[in-house]
Amino acid sequence: MKNIKLSFVLVVTLFLTACGVMNSKPVPPPAPGAHAQEVRRDQTSGLDRMRTISAQVYGSPMNAQEVIQKQADEAGATYYYVIMVDETGVPGQWYAQAILYK
Repeated sequence: MKNIKLSFVLVVTLFLTACGVMNSKPVPPPAPGAHAQEVRRDQTSGLDRMRTISAQVYGSPMNAQEVIQKQADEAGATYYYVIMVDETGVPGQWYAQAILYK
């Protein structure tokens, strides 16, 4: 019986800790720079959303993020938030999506 109570307390504690992680407060984005800067989701509050972009490249996840950075610069974005970077069904081919912000 004691093990059941201990397990219950442990599960409830872990659940409440996980809920606290999901409730983050907005954080201001970094100061604008010469190039578009990647931001986290909690830094997008208050920014003006421009549009969504995507890239598909051969190489590595870093190559996909470099293409996203270049597209953000070309679009005149100040910031971008990477939604996803994932390998496609083709080995070595990566797909990335990002939201651009002013």
